Amino acid sequence: MDTMSATVKDRLKKHFVNHVALVIDKSGSMRDHSEQLVRVVDEFVKGLAEESDRLGHETRISLYAFDHLVENLVWDMDVKHLPSMRGLYTVENGATALIQASVKALDDLGHIWEEYGEHSFLQVVVTDGEENASGADTTGARHDHLPDGRAVLDMWRSRIADKMDNLSDHWTSAIMVPNSLAKRTAQQYGFPTGNISIWDADSDQGVEEAIGAVKTAATKFLRDREQGVRGTRNLFAMGQDLSAADVKSSLRALDAGKYVLIPVDGRTSIRDFVTGAGHPYRTGCAFYELSKREKIQANKQIAVAEKDPATGRTTGKVFTGPAARQLLGLPSTEVTVTPGSNEAYTVFVQSTSVNRKLVAGTKLLVLL
Repeated sequence: MDTMSATVKDRLKKHFVNHVALVIDKSGSMRDHSEQLVRVVDEFVKGLAEESDRLGHETRISLYAFDHLVENLVWDMDVKHLPSMRGLYTVENGATALIQASVKALDDLGHIWEEYGEHSFLQVVVTDGEENASGADTTGARHDHLPDGRAVLDMWRSRIADKMDNLSDHWTSAIMVPNSLAKRTAQQYGFPTGNISIWDADSDQGVEEAIGAVKTAATKFLRDREQGVRGTRNLFAMGQDLSAADVKSSLRALDAGKYVLIPVDGRTSIRDFVTGAGHPYRTGCAFYELSKREKIQANKQIAVAEKDPATGRTTGKVFTGPAARQLLGLPSTEVTVTPGSNEAYTVFVQSTSVNRKLVAGTKLLVLL
């Protein structure tokens, strides 16, 4: 067998198959967002198809919708063949069987045969409310309308916690929730903290950002598969998985005399801070530390700086380059991200504003 044939055969043996399940709330409170949700989910699926084609992966998608009942809309279909969500997703006036929907999707995916190929599973749940109706298909009522409603809820809580605790390492389960209280509840269910993201459920822009975050996370998930990653507990935490090998092989180190890292000691505008520190301000010369949820535009450059392993402070070399966005899983579109915690690196984002308010306790990277 020649070298080329051996290479092709090896590639086919480790054929990457990605199974993605999107589990979407369709309870009454989602009514105002239904049209936009259809559009952005269609864009999400299109993005999955394009990235899968680029990487040579097979990606299959399942769609679930839930109120007090759970419905499978699409089952394990090649993303390239999925029709629009329009006509499939409709909002009802029901309650929220959040746990039952999450468990059903995981149970269903568990029936997929994995003997050949290298399979990975990614489930993402999107909800604007909290659990109140799992089991309503058998009980006929929400938990607060049942005499033993607390016991029913506890049973479902136990069921999802057990399911999450026993997921294999090539399974990733994530959730988008509307507030910090719902985030704590999701943690109790067993969703890893890095796989929980808060979205603005009160605005159309929030829907755009939520699915944008899912698209970014899924894109990074597919790219990480190329590096041997089959599952993650940090799906939404950008920068959490940065490694020295990736940074040093993909990015270039800036000359020490070409930049400064300045501690921010108060909330002030970026131009005033740079000039106050004795440096000229040029549009794009300053990079703020990614320390909170931020919207990153498609044209913004990214840099990463080493941390001192003893103190955790950002004091070391700075790396940047065209590959920085791809390394962090950022798409070529605007996206909202949440910073992850990385012991070795701090992420910086280019600012083109003159009045961005800097966060005290962070650092500002200024290119000289």
